[in-house]
Amino acid sequence: MFKRIALFLATNLAVLALLSIVMAVLQNYFGVTLGNTGSLLVFATVFGFGGSFISLMTSKWMAKRSTGAHVIEQPRNESEQWLVNTVRRQAEAAGIKMPEVAIYDGPEINAFATGPSRNNSLVAVSTGLLRAMNRDEAEAVLGHEVSHVANGDMVTMALIQGVLNTFVIVLSRVIGRVIDNFISGNREGGGVGIGYFVIVFILDMIFGLFASMIAMWFSRHREFRADAGGARLAGRDKMIAALQRLSQTYGESTLPKTVQAFGISGAVGHGLRRLLMSHPPLEERIQTLRNAPVEQVRGTVVS
Repeated sequence: MFKRIALFLATNLAVLALLSIVMAVLQNYFGVTLGNTGSLLVFATVFGFGGSFISLMTSKWMAKRSTGAHVIEQPRNESEQWLVNTVRRQAEAAGIKMPEVAIYDGPEINAFATGPSRNNSLVAVSTGLLRAMNRDEAEAVLGHEVSHVANGDMVTMALIQGVLNTFVIVLSRVIGRVIDNFISGNREGGGVGIGYFVIVFILDMIFGLFASMIAMWFSRHREFRADAGGARLAGRDKMIAALQRLSQTYGESTLPKTVQAFGISGAVGHGLRRLLMSHPPLEERIQTLRNAPVEQVRGTVVS
């Protein structure tokens, strides 16, 4: 938890520094003042969605690079052939273009899907998953990941993050200016003092924390949907068995931070930390599948 908070603070400090540089460039070279509401909205929208979409467009490349994943271009053995054939069959059933299929070196049971669109994606499994799971369980995991792609979860999360980023940037600066003016007694010239930047920095962290909670709520919701999709593609019993098997290494992940939210295995947490979890607890996911009506876990994925 302390590492997460430290990373969060460091990230916000970097964002604040970058925002300050961009603001200075806009003011000094283009005459744009962000005290104007319209200019602030434009700036916040471009900046808020820009980073989100850059991450989305480079997600597949970054995932391959950061995990060292080996993309199966020509299957080298029967196991790789089975992986490719299973993903191809599920992709056709889900109505999406065949994703790239990859294997990455990781001791835990895990898999992830990423990519900028439903027809330009990557599905990868860990070596730990291939060792620990039987074919039925692995098929369900692949169905879960293909469902993420078919449901457009990567694009949806990028849009949500962009909206949240925009609100954080706007609210922090609007409220920061109001507080700064109140403290300074509406200083002459309409400028801002050092206190404004301190206030904005603090508000960025506070609003950013709430934004992260909202984003993680959506992330947990998409995991339930992907579990249901895996059950439709592979069978409810197989999906439940896969989640039960996942408990052997649940909470362990060698995936980089940038990819962890897309893995099938999430972190374990309680209390406040649970609000920042990208995945629901395994027992809730299993119980939800068991309680789901038959029609919700039959047929093909509908995005």
